[in-house]
Amino acid sequence: MTHVPLHRSLIFRLLVTSVTIAIIAVVATSWLAAQSTSRAIRQEIGQTLSDDKSVYDELLTYAATHRDWSGVRPLIADRADALGRRITLMTENRQLIVDSATGPSLELARPSATVDPLQVDLVLTGRTERIDPRIVGPYRLTAAEQRAMRDQLDEALECVRGYGSEAIITTGPHARPRLAVTRAGVVPYACPLAPDLTRSERAPIEELRELVAACAQEREVTVTPDLVVAVLDPVKGVPIPDRTERAADCLDSARYTQLKPYVAPPALLFVTDPADPYAAPASPFSRDNIVRTGTTTAVVLVLAVLVTVVVGGRLVRPLRALAEAARRPGNHQRVPVTAKDEIGYLATALNELAEHRERAEQLRQAMVDDVAHELRNPLNNIRNWLEAAQDGLATIDGPVLTLLHDETMHLQHIVDDLRDLAAADAGNLRMHPELLYLDDVIEQVAEAHTRSATTAGVSLVTSFDGDPAVVADPVRLRQLIGNLLSNAIRHSHRDGTVTVRSSTGAGRVTIAVTDTGSGIAAEDLPRVFDRFWRADESRARSTGGSGLGLSIARKLAEAHGGNITVESVPGAGTTFTVRIAVAAQPSS
Repeated sequence: MTHVPLHRSLIFRLLVTSVTIAIIAVVATSWLAAQSTSRAIRQEIGQTLSDDKSVYDELLTYAATHRDWSGVRPLIADRADALGRRITLMTENRQLIVDSATGPSLELARPSATVDPLQVDLVLTGRTERIDPRIVGPYRLTAAEQRAMRDQLDEALECVRGYGSEAIITTGPHARPRLAVTRAGVVPYACPLAPDLTRSERAPIEELRELVAACAQEREVTVTPDLVVAVLDPVKGVPIPDRTERAADCLDSARYTQLKPYVAPPALLFVTDPADPYAAPASPFSRDNIVRTGTTTAVVLVLAVLVTVVVGGRLVRPLRALAEAARRPGNHQRVPVTAKDEIGYLATALNELAEHRERAEQLRQAMVDDVAHELRNPLNNIRNWLEAAQDGLATIDGPVLTLLHDETMHLQHIVDDLRDLAAADAGNLRMHPELLYLDDVIEQVAEAHTRSATTAGVSLVTSFDGDPAVVADPVRLRQLIGNLLSNAIRHSHRDGTVTVRSSTGAGRVTIAVTDTGSGIAAEDLPRVFDRFWRADESRARSTGGSGLGLSIARKLAEAHGGNITVESVPGAGTTFTVRIAVAAQPSS
């Protein structure tokens, strides 16, 4: 086996590729991890609220339910102990409200969040409304109103369930309870999901309506307890879209004005490290991180090398077997197909190539034997007569010259046929197409074969359906029809009939040559167009045929863009049919 240089070895190239990919992957991953870590650290500075979001939520709840921060110290102390962090609350002017522990000044520190129930941080809470719905403000209900509202909600809940639906009690604006349908059967339009307006709510709702009306400069404004704003048409009693939209835009500012006296003022929240509020997390490029990254890189490289060697070895093994099989073409060795990957496909292709090569070698050997056999008889006859004349045993007279001439012409016929087949196989068959009429060609060929038909005692009949024009090589077309006629005459019994028919249909012309010979067995039909094949070996060589006529006929039909088929009934006769394209009729 030829030695492959290391730098050209498939394993070496695969190894280099894998190591390169591993290095790039590790470096890129390390760089991306470092960048992501650095970015996360920068975002985390001043955002210690992410340590425990509940601090913000609990302080927001306190601010929504109290008018100031005077009682918040116990809550902050509890949360600071639970988290182990320093929690500080300052006014917007950086005046200290509450600090869970003493420590460095936070004068320049960035707050974790601003606690303001009238300006809720939507990113932290995931809510969609800026104003905290838990703010009661002036909408506080009496105990009797709360019981009545609860009774209405219970009745509404039973109503919803009666329609095949389910609902839960939720908190709406101003801590007002209402039903939210969670699983709807029939839409419960008949069930009131919100309680009626109570006596305690009327004055605040009217105040809110006046604030909205003043902001929107609209007199006909209505506001429901669920904070649905509308500007009604005084005649039709339906909302006016554009004016209603303008009034709805004023709702938040009106609620802010109304509820501000009832909530704690905005405060800055700091959640920091008790010892150093400005301390930054450890750098991702510290010595420990670098060592960890380097170790991981080395492990990945070692694994890549091991996997590459193992996979490369398994990959090269079948390739070597394929190379050895391809290097020994004489024995047509088959290689095992061990997988359905590219190598398996290559092995299959090589096996198919070996089969084709073996079949071609068999056909070549058979053809050489047939050619030698075909040439041997006429050459032996010529040699024998010449040697007899040379020895004085025979006289070269007219009959002998005629015999020698016939044998020579037979040899010439075989050589010409072989030349035509070789040219057709190589795609170099010379064609000189021209416009001609098919019936004229058939008549010429039939007339040329009349003598041989008469000698064989066979009747030659022609039958035409129209006179189609075709574009064809007249010499090759006559050769095609002549080969079929010669074959039909040779294989017809005395007193038999050979018929040549032409017809036109579906844009093609059909030439059918039918004989009344002994026919061809069904199992032999696929071999009819093989070179030197004869159905009756015992008599065919005495008839003068080269055994190549039908093979040439098929090549000539294909050269004209057509095809040739055969049908036969044993004991009744055989029909060869040629189909080629019809040419456009010439203008008169």
